[in-house]
Amino acid sequence: MNKVVKFIDWGLTDYQDAWTRQEEIFDKIVALKTKNRRENSQIETQNYLVFNEHAHVYTLGKSGKPANLLLDEEGLVEKQATYYKINRGGDITYHGPGQIVGYPILDLDNFFTDIHLYLRTLEEAVILTMADYGLEAGRYPGYTGVWLDGTNEKARKICAMGVRCSRWVTMHGFAFNVNTDLNYFKNIVPCGIDDKDVTSMQRELGRELDIEEVKGKLKNHIAQLFKMELV
Repeated sequence: MNKVVKFIDWGLTDYQDAWTRQEEIFDKIVALKTKNRRENSQIETQNYLVFNEHAHVYTLGKSGKPANLLLDEEGLVEKQATYYKINRGGDITYHGPGQIVGYPILDLDNFFTDIHLYLRTLEEAVILTMADYGLEAGRYPGYTGVWLDGTNEKARKICAMGVRCSRWVTMHGFAFNVNTDLNYFKNIVPCGIDDKDVTSMQRELGRELDIEEVKGKLKNHIAQLFKMELV
């Protein structure tokens, strides 16, 4: 099993461009696994962890409802936002500047073949990162992602997740609100949940954070939890 993971930070990236680049990597890994199986060979598959930020964009997952976008085309233009229906799980979410969007493109045969454990491990990395800043986060029963006060009526989401997995190769991932403009969430029913709030680290702490510092802590927690070697 190859636990070496190439870390890449694409910086501020157009969503369509990032989606295309993800799929290129994803398709190559899946093709190699298919070839290995067909030819009974053992060529190692590669793993990637990509961080980036996006310009204002709304994305709708395969199981999402288009009605959860509360803007028409004119409204999207006014907000300088784009909209994509994509091939991940989950409903609608927002990506924008000040948010860490993580795309682990991993062959889970190199780690563990359990998609639920995969999601819980990503959540745990975010929870540990927030603990580094004195914020107590956790999970909200029945939902993916990371929440504050997830056991009571004050529950508010700080990290959304939606993944695609084929032949145990993953793509898409998570969106972690650090210095995010939360007003953009008012234009959707976030993740199809209409009775819970969305928050950010900036809002919770009352100050803007060094997003590069947060990225570093998050990256290290992911590496430790997955027992991966980042290069």
